[in-house]
Amino acid sequence: MIVQSRRGGASKPACASTTIARMDAFLISTGIVALAEMGDKTQLLALVLALRFRQPWPIVLGIFVATVANHALAGAVGAWVTTVLGPDVLRWVLGTSFIAMAVWMLIPDTMDDDEAVKPPRLGIFGTTVVAFFLAEMGDKTQVATVMLAAQYTSTVWVVAGTTLGMMLANAPVVWLGERMTHLVPLRVVHIVSAVIFMGLGLWALFG
Repeated sequence: MIVQSRRGGASKPACASTTIARMDAFLISTGIVALAEMGDKTQLLALVLALRFRQPWPIVLGIFVATVANHALAGAVGAWVTTVLGPDVLRWVLGTSFIAMAVWMLIPDTMDDDEAVKPPRLGIFGTTVVAFFLAEMGDKTQVATVMLAAQYTSTVWVVAGTTLGMMLANAPVVWLGERMTHLVPLRVVHIVSAVIFMGLGLWALFG
């Protein structure tokens, strides 16, 4: 039996369902972005920053601020997409996008010389924020955030999850430097990420 709350709000089963949906959005977003970020251009940037400045705290804080700003923008775009596309069109857009991301995950990232970190005129924190925000524009993890925000209705939880995923992938690199890059078999991580994106794409299309 459905029990109404004393304040006339949603029923307990509905509240439980909403909580589960939010946790799904948060955990899936965290896992996907953490995997997608391994070996990504922005993780390489985090390594460059760590080796150049040797001060992990302002770098980690700068990465966090840049990620929150960038992914909040991506989440807003993803939420907006759901208001302009019908359910059937959105289903096909998301499905094909996730499958395309699966293919993209198998292409290794590199960082060009002109993307190297310039002298810290803005300080280490400011330089990290600007460099990381710009590097994340159009990157795999930003595109993934847009698609996840369109897939789930809990945009805030998606952004929180993708931000946590970015920090899980990048903070250890800042602290451990090059040692971190040798601890994880990146090719295996990329294959696992591709399989997950492919599964999400097929689920969006046919689930």
